[in-house]
Amino acid sequence: MFETATPVSIDSAPPVPMVRASGRPFDPPTELGSTVAEHPVSRVRMPSGGTPWIVTGHAEQRALLSDPRVSVDHRLPGFPHWSEEFAAQTPHRTGSMFIADPSRHARYRRMMAAPLTAQRVRAVRPVVQRLAEELLDAMVWCPAPADLVKDFAVPLPTLTITELLGVPERDQEFFEHHAAIGVDRDATPDQHRESFTAQVDYLVELVRQRVAEPRADVLSELARQVTAGRATELEAAQLGLGLLVAGHETSANMIGLSVLALLENPRQLAVLRNSQDPATVANAAEELLRYLGVIHNGQHRIANADIRVGEVLIRAGEGIIIEFATANRDPRRFPDPATLDLTRPARGHHAFGFGRHECVGRQLARVELQVVLGTIFQRIPTIHLAAPVHELEFIDDGPAYGLYELPVAW
Repeated sequence: MFETATPVSIDSAPPVPMVRASGRPFDPPTELGSTVAEHPVSRVRMPSGGTPWIVTGHAEQRALLSDPRVSVDHRLPGFPHWSEEFAAQTPHRTGSMFIADPSRHARYRRMMAAPLTAQRVRAVRPVVQRLAEELLDAMVWCPAPADLVKDFAVPLPTLTITELLGVPERDQEFFEHHAAIGVDRDATPDQHRESFTAQVDYLVELVRQRVAEPRADVLSELARQVTAGRATELEAAQLGLGLLVAGHETSANMIGLSVLALLENPRQLAVLRNSQDPATVANAAEELLRYLGVIHNGQHRIANADIRVGEVLIRAGEGIIIEFATANRDPRRFPDPATLDLTRPARGHHAFGFGRHECVGRQLARVELQVVLGTIFQRIPTIHLAAPVHELEFIDDGPAYGLYELPVAW
């Protein structure tokens, strides 16, 4: 028989978002983590009053993320929006693969994935290396302490993707400015909307230029879709902005958290410092992606039909939250999951999601993190925290978990 409720009833469903435990900034909220093995599909209560299902288990997530009956369409009644404000923005999110189901999603994904081929990502590694070295050199030339987030973690992925897109060097400061707005805790909703509009307007004009004069860059690839009649100028610009936004915030947060986690784990840091093997660095990046869980507050979905997950029945029209961080700590998949172990085979994590909506820029994100891990501790061997961990402020109110600032000295 199907269960229509878990051991946590709708009436007593715990509220989300949940707060991470004091002194354990790298771990998922304790209450969520404790559900993974015994109740990997249960109910939660959202600020809006809705009671969607939250899926914390690794295998259960894979089953749902592979199921065509699970939708990302924000417009469907019952979709678990975080807030009324977020729901109100839904009609304005046209041209986005992030909220599209097949076959519209497949069309957008093909357009976004084509410019990020394995060959192009391999070719961009020297660019990432150069940018990382330039940013670190500029940082150490200034008096310590420095803010690793502002001076390194935020600009590195932003400069990388703008160079890939083909943004002229003279205009890269424009995107650095808007990237800073994106992670500014004091930015207002109006400022975020104005920032989004300014970036779209800029990219529409650049797409028009690339339609007229194509170059060897990502925007030219998107412009070819416009020329072929497969996309409008606005769609191409929004896809380009999607690459930029998706590529900078999560990567920036991942870089800052990774450096902090390693500085707090000297034995694991020694694994990197004592090896020049690219395979060791690549595996360390995978373990940090698993361990840190940068995607925050889950990915939201809705059931298009009744779906059985284990002994639980998710009914058509019910909301679903996929909590990737807990799947990456699922003891049924990763032994001793709360321990950071750079030598563990960590592939199979859900840091980039899974299934048809798996992060299209995951290979670029991997390259960026590998370059950072292989460079920063070699170039600045004496780097250390310039403030106690308990004084650091963590970003815990948005889609990506991270640090507002990371003071370091050397």
